[in-house]
Amino acid sequence: MISRPSFRLLGQGLAFMAFMAIVGYFSNSPGYTHLEAGQAVIKLSFHHFGQRQAECRTRSAAEVASLPPNMRLALDCQRERFPIRVTLDLDGQTVYQGVQQPAGLHHDGVSYLYRRFTVPAGAHRLKMWLSDKPGDAVGYQLEREVTLVPAQVLVIDFNPEKGGFTVE
Repeated sequence: MISRPSFRLLGQGLAFMAFMAIVGYFSNSPGYTHLEAGQAVIKLSFHHFGQRQAECRTRSAAEVASLPPNMRLALDCQRERFPIRVTLDLDGQTVYQGVQQPAGLHHDGVSYLYRRFTVPAGAHRLKMWLSDKPGDAVGYQLEREVTLVPAQVLVIDFNPEKGGFTVE
């Protein structure tokens, strides 16, 4: 007859072997392919402040003096910002067109955008537009030929200090 401590050790050993078998199976199977052969990725990823919805107003000296000391600013600026509108065309086809609302309770924060597109490797023509103003005015645009190799990740960022869109 098997004693109780031996029976427990045998049970623990079987449980650990089953656990190791499961971990071993999932370390190799099922197979995962990040990208199909001949595919590349375009990532559109950035954040940007839209323009303010109202111009800042200069307060008079009397208005500034009437405010509490911790609020005495010469400029009075509304907080709300315009959403940004972004369009991405690839080889003449629109692959993304969207409006990103500003973050924050008062819609005064930054607008975030992240999209990922899987495309065939090879030569492509990129066209991008971004508007952070009211109406249909295009504030920034990019038009560029790119050649993507299989499994390449092309990142499109936006930095107004560098002139707009950057492609890396």
